[in-house]
Amino acid sequence: MRDCVLALMLAGVIGAVPGAVFARDPLSDVTVAVAPRLDFTAEQMAMATAVSGDPDLAAFYGNNGLQPIFLGPLAEARRAALRDAIGAAPRHGIPAARYHPDRLDAAQGLAAEIAHARALSRLLRDLSGGVLDPTRVDSEIKRRPTRTSVTPLLMQFETAADPAAMLAGVGPDHPAYLALQQALTGPADLVVPQGLARIATGIWRPGQHAAPVADLRARLVSIGYAEVAPDAALYDEALTRAVADYQRAAGLPADGVAGPQTIAALNGDGATGQDARQRAILVAMERMRWMASEDLDSRHVWVNIPEFSTTIVENGAEVFRTRSVMGKDTPDMRTPEFSELMGHVVVNPSWNVPRSIAVRDYLPRLQGNRHALSHLDVVDGAGRVLARDGIDFSRYTAASFPFRLRQKPSDDNALGVVKFIFPNRWNIYLHDTPSKHLFANRVRADSNGCIRIGDPVDLARALLSRQTDDPAAMFQRARDRERETWLSLTPPVPVHLVYFTAWPGPDGRIGLFDDIYGRDARIWDALQAEGFGVTAPAVVADLNPGL
Repeated sequence: MRDCVLALMLAGVIGAVPGAVFARDPLSDVTVAVAPRLDFTAEQMAMATAVSGDPDLAAFYGNNGLQPIFLGPLAEARRAALRDAIGAAPRHGIPAARYHPDRLDAAQGLAAEIAHARALSRLLRDLSGGVLDPTRVDSEIKRRPTRTSVTPLLMQFETAADPAAMLAGVGPDHPAYLALQQALTGPADLVVPQGLARIATGIWRPGQHAAPVADLRARLVSIGYAEVAPDAALYDEALTRAVADYQRAAGLPADGVAGPQTIAALNGDGATGQDARQRAILVAMERMRWMASEDLDSRHVWVNIPEFSTTIVENGAEVFRTRSVMGKDTPDMRTPEFSELMGHVVVNPSWNVPRSIAVRDYLPRLQGNRHALSHLDVVDGAGRVLARDGIDFSRYTAASFPFRLRQKPSDDNALGVVKFIFPNRWNIYLHDTPSKHLFANRVRADSNGCIRIGDPVDLARALLSRQTDDPAAMFQRARDRERETWLSLTPPVPVHLVYFTAWPGPDGRIGLFDDIYGRDARIWDALQAEGFGVTAPAVVADLNPGL
């Protein structure tokens, strides 16, 4: 393989030589390049051999005529830019040691060129598409990052008038990523100033009136989570919300009750919750790098699974939010992660029971009583509704069951009055539900995998607002037809099913959410295998002594 890459690289150098001409071979009728004979120097052959095992570097050096970029008159500026970028890698949550900065000073000549080139290639790859391949970490992460080819980035670096600025612009620049970066250096907004009274040990709850509640409030006021109140010692609703906000930011259960862990954190006793907070931020930054190619400023639907929320974002700002119910934490029911395009809002939907549910949950009941589940039609392959009297359900197994089960549009339809379609391999969609009580739960992992929407009609109207001046009337007309009606979204709206346990709120503060499926834990294990650690990474400031 290396020999093939080496041969192709040398061929690329020859083909790129100015003055090459082309002729047609009369025997094979193939156009071939006719170039003057080239003699490669020993240094060029050594360069080609050294990078032949790296397709990105082979393509880059093959394209530039096997010319070094870290040796010669421009080398100093490029080396300094790379070392500064490696020193700044911890700002992205990536350890600088991953790029072996010690080898850069130790190497000389061609070895120095190759050491710098390999460090640069790896850094560009990490920042532009992430360190990990998400599909290898967890099979339920269906997202495949669209990684920018490193070769064009290497070419940009070579031709950049300011190579340091070029490298500084490679990572994601979305405001959420920048907020995560800022939060990574330390929880400055969680550190209470010295000199305030400590909160007495105990469990302080809403409705209580006591001196320690005033101390609790004073500490939260000092870091911007609470406001001064006329009765500082009263544990009122505003203080309850402030405590819950602080708990989310500190990586604690957000119940609004000031118990031992919350009091210890506010009193500055140890690093309660900070390791968890930092891990969540590091993982979130890696997830953002996986999505670096997505346009997250234009209009899209954002479904954050651990937050149990669905939002619409337009021009980088949230314009709609609703509570959501996600898949249960059991195999085959966890909501996967992926992005697709939503093309239709379906009003008065029929529910075509997924085959997995039909054979697992419903076939046994039909085998016990063929007239069970009377709200469902039995449909054959031609789409005809069959009479149950002529069906012996006991003949079939989960593998051989030949029918579909379908629920007609109705007020008690499992999909409610509307569903939102973005075709995908996993048959996941957003929909209404008659089970409204679930939205009152703090943990809302109760579906079979699809996303149930707390305010489905409002979501439909918001999505239809680009189709008509009166989206409410458009929706109601479709509803009044009392039959399944598909309303198109033009252009289609991107939908991102994501899993962020750390995410900035509208105020820029980082909120933390439970790792309900354990995916972050698996990503963290994989990052640790790549050299990541739980201590907040400090920026390496002295990779360029004397500069």
